[in-house]
Amino acid sequence: LTLLIDIGTNGEIVLGNNEWMMTCSCSAGPAFEGSGIKWGMRAMDGAIDYLEIKKIKKPLSRYSDEYIINYNTIGDLLPLGICGSGLIQLISEMNRVGIIDRSGKINESLNSSRVRKSEDGMEFVVAFTKENGCNQDIVITEADIKNLLRAKAAIFAGIRTMLSEVMLDIKDIERVYIAGGFGRFINIGDAIRIGLLPDLPQDIYTYIGNSSIQGAMIVLLSQEALLEADEIANSMTYMELSIGNAFMDEFISSVFIPHTDLSLFPSLEVKQDVEFKTG
Repeated sequence: LTLLIDIGTNGEIVLGNNEWMMTCSCSAGPAFEGSGIKWGMRAMDGAIDYLEIKKIKKPLSRYSDEYIINYNTIGDLLPLGICGSGLIQLISEMNRVGIIDRSGKINESLNSSRVRKSEDGMEFVVAFTKENGCNQDIVITEADIKNLLRAKAAIFAGIRTMLSEVMLDIKDIERVYIAGGFGRFINIGDAIRIGLLPDLPQDIYTYIGNSSIQGAMIVLLSQEALLEADEIANSMTYMELSIGNAFMDEFISSVFIPHTDLSLFPSLEVKQDVEFKTG
């Protein structure tokens, strides 16, 4: 049983084997491609594409809860923003060290120079002005985080809805292909941690790059491949997710890190969720 996921503004998903195939399209939105995120950008020079967060305690300092962020940018330039792969890792790391809870809410009680309230609400500073090329702090806001969680929820809800339709379980999937120009840069572990991808062994995941461009090139060069593509398309059963309540129910359950049903992510050591106090 194979799952193919093209992660983009429209998340195209195919589930099946050499006997049957089912497909659906779920509107994930452009968040993972940088749109709608305050400091989001495409994967280009200056984009933060990898980062780690380390918490340090400084009891005698003005800020007792401080964070060190180690990041990498494309082209090794000063950071100008954050691309999709960096955003996935950022959400994963912020949850791991306790900056955000499972709903994406920033912990207002943290005494850190990186956690603050602005006109747009709570935000977390990823790169201060002195270390970037923007002349202002690069931040991620609670609104950004909620947009990202909705995007990842749409993908995972699409997968779950299709599996439910054919009465199969996530653990029945034996192989996963990740397609899309952005998809090949995703860190699988972090994508699982935030609930974007199913909690399956990482060695069954394979990146196949921009499959639509590769497919278009192949069918332009081969009549046989064109006929095969037609045969594959005609053999697929399309599932319309807007019909009924199944997808919306799955979507609502998926707008958390990693999910409301923690049994779907058995490999993650998820701590008991505690709501952050607001003041």
